Amino acid sequence: MLGAAILGFLLGLRHASDPDHVVAISTIVARHRSAWAASRVGVAWGLGHSLTIVAVGGAVVALGLALPARLGLGLELLVGIVLVALGVSNLRSARAGGLGLAPPGHGHGAPAGPLGRAFFVGLVHGLAGSAAVAILALAAVPGPLAAIVYLAIFSLGTIVGMVAISLGVGAPLALASGRSSVQRWIVFGSGALSLGLGLWLVWKIGIVEGILL
Repeated sequence: MLGAAILGFLLGLRHASDPDHVVAISTIVARHRSAWAASRVGVAWGLGHSLTIVAVGGAVVALGLALPARLGLGLELLVGIVLVALGVSNLRSARAGGLGLAPPGHGHGAPAGPLGRAFFVGLVHGLAGSAAVAILALAAVPGPLAAIVYLAIFSLGTIVGMVAISLGVGAPLALASGRSSVQRWIVFGSGALSLGLGLWLVWKIGIVEGILL
């Protein structure tokens, strides 16, 4: 069981680095100028992701539920739509010039908006991946109770990994504090990347996979 727990934690760390996760969190963190605020965003995203992974994945494990394939695709499509929305938001902020950046040294007083946004995005990503993670848990450990514990440890690894990624993005932003042109390009670049990946996911799942047809 100890080996499975370590594996779950390590896989959670790896799961945090999935491209859509990194792009989503980077798009939110880009609008902060404090490494502390960035880490809080990572925690909020991780908690949202963990909530749905444990709740939905636990139900799949404990009750033997099977999510329909079309529902799974629909949730992945929702991830793409969320990425598009995040991208558009950052592009609009960069174009306006205000950027909506939180000032450095004010991580404790950061508005609830970015944290709530990160939590919601984490929820969506967790929903999209919960069935696959639950199947992985059943394969890694025997019995539903052990599998649910595995899901919790996996989620802890994801939170730790996401905080590390948030700090990796937030630290350069803190160093660039006061250079509005640099910050604007960071916000613009993250928004363009999020928009591009989101549109690709919508096209791939909605058109190629046929869920919108």
